[in-house]
Amino acid sequence: MLFSILSGGSIQDIIISLLLTIPVVMLALSVHETAHGYVAYKCGDRTAYNLGRLTLNPAKHLDLVGTICMIIFGFGWAKPVPINTRNFRNPKRGMALSAAAGPVSNILLGLISAVFCGFSLALLNFLYFSSTTEFWFNCANWLYILTLFSAQINFTFAFFNLIPVPPFDGSRLALAFLPAKTYFGIMKYERQIMFGILIAMLLLSRFGFSPFGWLADTLTDLISVPVANGFWAIFQNHL
Repeated sequence: MLFSILSGGSIQDIIISLLLTIPVVMLALSVHETAHGYVAYKCGDRTAYNLGRLTLNPAKHLDLVGTICMIIFGFGWAKPVPINTRNFRNPKRGMALSAAAGPVSNILLGLISAVFCGFSLALLNFLYFSSTTEFWFNCANWLYILTLFSAQINFTFAFFNLIPVPPFDGSRLALAFLPAKTYFGIMKYERQIMFGILIAMLLLSRFGFSPFGWLADTLTDLISVPVANGFWAIFQNHL
């Protein structure tokens, strides 16, 4: 993520892009963790609620290293919301639902962002051909970049967390259907598995490829391009 920002544009463009990326990352991480805690709360576990984690305040959720990784590489993590499965009315169901809530919340944010990305792209074209002032054109341009970053970051974060191995959310979904002995036996190795995956992702990023980034870019285009074409057809009637 950071490398792509630094690779193009003027110093001013780079600074503005970074300023737009940081709040997007903070929101993506905060929504993700809040969703975990809220669904756990609805399933009977008040742990996150009692610790004040059902909030979008980034200070309650952000992990310094994980946030930096999100900004630099496009994938990262926040402070995990504490969940006590013994409080769930149905422990395995509660764990699966609360685990799914994080990635689902980011996918929803990504979908909304991609729609607005398509709209802002059409608006940008409209302002260009209508010979508007530079101020409004620049505003539309930064709106486009903001929504593009938001879609890409939220989709990437969601797909990254759906990896079906510990400690990612996908493991809680995949392993929730396994016998408890097998589940907790695998969970013992979650730290080693996490480090292995992070090293692999860093190596891939060094060569300029991220499978999750590619998926996020592809999904963003699949949504934003038709939306942009639809709004552009409307805007053309007003030129």
